[in-house]
Amino acid sequence: MAASRGPILPLNQRYVNGIPVVSGRQTLRTREKYIVCLIFLVFASLCYSAFFLMPELMRDRVSMSISGVSGDLLLPPPKLEEVAVEGGLGGNLHHRINGLEDIHIKEDQDRLAYQMEQEKALDKARQAVNIENNKHSVDEVNKPAAVEDNNGNKHEHPEDIKKELFLVEKDKEQMKALEEKAEEKRKEIEMKMAAEKRDKYFTQKDGEPDDADIKEKRDTVRDMMVRAWDGYVKYAWGANELKPISHTGHSASIFGRSAMGATIIDGIDTLYIMGLQDDYQKARNWVAHSFTFNPPSDISVFEVNIRFVGGLLSTFALTGDEVFKTKAVEIADRLLPAFNTPTGIPYGLVNSKTGNGRNWGWASGGSSILAEYGSMHLEFAYLSEITGDPKYLQKVQKVREVLNNMNKPDGLYPNYINPKTGRWGQNHVSIGALGDSFYEYLLKSYIMSGQKDEMAKKMYYDAVEAISRRLVQKTPGGLTYIGDLRSSRIEKKMDHLGCFSGGMLGLGSKYASPNLQEKYLELGGEITKTCHTAYDKTATKLGPEAFRFEGKSEAVAMRQNEKYYILRPEVIESYFVMWRLTKDTKYRDWGWEAVEAINKHCRVPDGFSGIRDVYASKVSHDDVQQSFFLAETLKYLYLLFSDNDFMSLDDWVLNTEAHPLPVKKS
Repeated sequence: MAASRGPILPLNQRYVNGIPVVSGRQTLRTREKYIVCLIFLVFASLCYSAFFLMPELMRDRVSMSISGVSGDLLLPPPKLEEVAVEGGLGGNLHHRINGLEDIHIKEDQDRLAYQMEQEKALDKARQAVNIENNKHSVDEVNKPAAVEDNNGNKHEHPEDIKKELFLVEKDKEQMKALEEKAEEKRKEIEMKMAAEKRDKYFTQKDGEPDDADIKEKRDTVRDMMVRAWDGYVKYAWGANELKPISHTGHSASIFGRSAMGATIIDGIDTLYIMGLQDDYQKARNWVAHSFTFNPPSDISVFEVNIRFVGGLLSTFALTGDEVFKTKAVEIADRLLPAFNTPTGIPYGLVNSKTGNGRNWGWASGGSSILAEYGSMHLEFAYLSEITGDPKYLQKVQKVREVLNNMNKPDGLYPNYINPKTGRWGQNHVSIGALGDSFYEYLLKSYIMSGQKDEMAKKMYYDAVEAISRRLVQKTPGGLTYIGDLRSSRIEKKMDHLGCFSGGMLGLGSKYASPNLQEKYLELGGEITKTCHTAYDKTATKLGPEAFRFEGKSEAVAMRQNEKYYILRPEVIESYFVMWRLTKDTKYRDWGWEAVEAINKHCRVPDGFSGIRDVYASKVSHDDVQQSFFLAETLKYLYLLFSDNDFMSLDDWVLNTEAHPLPVKKS
């Protein structure tokens, strides 16, 4: 009997209405499953090869191409022909022509080669770091490196991240070192270029007098400048001023209490004029590379203008170095918002960040001060001249026009004016504090314009005539002084600040009508004599901050807060101007007395300091070396003992901080 082979028909045959229906299988046979798995594995292998094996193969082929094994592997050279140049015999070469290399292919190959070299170098560096870490326990790598999450919890970096951070920090240090080296090289080149121009600088021989005694005195003044400057450089470089006893920097509120290098900018033209070339170059490089004007608080518009803008413009006028003009423009632009008032009269203070202006709280109900808003014309007019931008001159000319059109009581200018209403404040008139430099700028604006500013001339001589009629006083002892007017009463007092007026009146005599020239020159001499008397009556031979004429006490400070001397220049300024005008040797003699007194009582080991009581034989120092000591006091003394043609008053006007600006020539 044959073996059973199973049923011929499927046991699970389905029938519908008696008709057999084909039944679909529910699963694949085992052989079919093997075939599907094989197809999947082949597909997976192809994907793996595409992702991981092909890039390596291509990189090897690129390397072979770059190395010259297959020169045309990357970019097969296109078949190009030589294109004839119209109108010529030659041809423009595009890609490879007549056997020349295709420059585009060469650039691509070089770029790829450079990138591959960088990758290789980076791989080598990382391998070297790994080897070094295994051989040595490098602190920078092995020390716990941690980061903080948002909750303040610290977690250590994985080793590979620590190594990468180490490499990044190392690269940063190398980059920083390279940048510092490049900056040093740039400064070195700049200094060499400046050194090559030194034959154009003033030297110590410029303006040297023929008289040996006068030359020795002039050299003494220069030595004083060196001492003052060296102390500042050593102990307060970059600060506004020096505290020469404490050996620290100092800053007054007028600077917004920010370190802005006031002494550098105030004193740089003095360094130049005295022929101190190395010191000048150091100051110049600081201005060019380190000086930034960005005070965080309110600043005095007046002080910043006369010291910073004036000092930079003066040095530009002397040297022609554009860096000073650029910096002056930057600062002046920060001051412009102060003029945004209904009248155009500027506020006394401005915030250089916000542009908001305001006035001193103590100034007659928030008024602007005559000596401040009236002492910007020289600098802003010169700015417009050298930049070609009229906006600076327009601002100060508006101020001039407002004042010229106002009603002036007895022809006098009160010290206060409301910048919003244009009305005068309290009736206080002074040639000293609060009023002084306004009159000086009227005269010097006329001179600097080449004697063309007729409005300034008329305003000056009208004001001086009113002052001589109402404020000039004579004492029983024969001293002449200019008192303050408060309401209708003359205060028998004169400020040290007002002592500049001797020189101003003398200088103004040159440009007055012929019948007034002798009068004003004589008046200037009398005022200067009175100020010298105030010096001569003290134990130190230095003048007090203010002095009075009461009873038998003439030209003497009566109150303790008037007895200090802070290295002020105004008396010496008048000595200098009157010497230049008259050649009377007493002015040089008086100037030398001041030099000896300053050296005896104000000189300290690392600079010069003001003193608290000029009448005390044993002085007490205030420990402040004012920036104007370098800008004004020492400059006026140096010019006093220089040749008369050196920095001629026909060619230069000095602003109220003694920064010279050129007179415009016809």
